Amino acid sequence: MAISLRKQRRIRRHGRIRARIFGTSEVPRLCIFKSVNHIYCQLIDDEKGKTLLSASDLEIKKSKTKKTNEDKKGAGSKAAVAYEVGKLIAKKAQEKKIKKVIFDRGGFTYHGRIKSLADGAREGGLIF
Repeated sequence: MAISLRKQRRIRRHGRIRARIFGTSEVPRLCIFKSVNHIYCQLIDDEKGKTLLSASDLEIKKSKTKKTNEDKKGAGSKAAVAYEVGKLIAKKAQEKKIKKVIFDRGGFTYHGRIKSLADGAREGGLIF
């Protein structure tokens, strides 16, 4: 199966980004991936090649078992969920005493869900 031109371009952009940024145990890389339906993020130590923390919208959706009327009006939009994922990863990072990160948008455009996740992480206390 051939990779679409859009995906090839994103992978090429991500390669250029990754050539310049590198995460350490003190300042890990906040890597983001989004699919059509979900969004995932990880804090990665590139020196050791280890994932320190991860968060996704699947964790948030598990905690919210029942949808409310607010969710139908836009509070459950993908951007709002991404914001919550950003706050979740920041909370987990604070527990492990990580305050600074290097932001890796994964070749995606910095707007929409990516921007919402970054805003949520900043709101949660991460510095980048």
